[in-house]
Amino acid sequence: MDVMTGTEMITIPPGQVTLSDRRTQRSWSVELAPYRLAATPVTQALYTQITGRRPSAAPGDQLPVECVSWWDAVRFCNALSRHVGLTPAYRFRAEAEAEDIEWDVSADGYRLPTEAEWEHACRAGTAGPRYGELDDIAWYRGNSHERIREVGGKRSNPWGLYDMLGNVWDWCWDIYDAEVYGAYRVLRGGGWFDEHWSCRASARRRSHPTFRVDDVGFRVARSIVR
Repeated sequence: MDVMTGTEMITIPPGQVTLSDRRTQRSWSVELAPYRLAATPVTQALYTQITGRRPSAAPGDQLPVECVSWWDAVRFCNALSRHVGLTPAYRFRAEAEAEDIEWDVSADGYRLPTEAEWEHACRAGTAGPRYGELDDIAWYRGNSHERIREVGGKRSNPWGLYDMLGNVWDWCWDIYDAEVYGAYRVLRGGGWFDEHWSCRASARRRSHPTFRVDDVGFRVARSIVR
């Protein structure tokens, strides 16, 4: 547990994950070094503590923060890093009307997981579409009564990560498909309003980095820097 933030960070072992793109019918493998990932999505309490803002549509300290854009999420990561004395992972550069960003991979601060890191952590060594029975591990349309739920209320995956499926979608670092969708970023995991088929380890969604909605949040990662 990070005593400064109240965020439990799980060390994820190295491994390989295979990603796939439905449009292009392409699959590719990614080798991953060890990294750390938050056990739960960022809560409203932590987001408010660090930013002074409470953007969520459904208030509750232990509910996942939602109605946050990808840009909100990466700015939060830098603010959290500064709060605990770590090197921010992101550098912002404004060019004309487009805001650009660089990821300093040598930084020890908080950041968004890559899509490959997210899926590797979600699967936690399992091979199926989910790491357990959906009703046991996730809040989704079939059991959420169409409302967001407090983090950690369902069973974790084998590596101790909660709400990897359901509750809120997680923003990831990656661009989804620059050729077709431009700057759209990857969303993973499914949310409280989604049907069961969206709550799978391989399911991918995309959205513009300025998009905010009440079933999209994020969780933080950290590189293990030596």
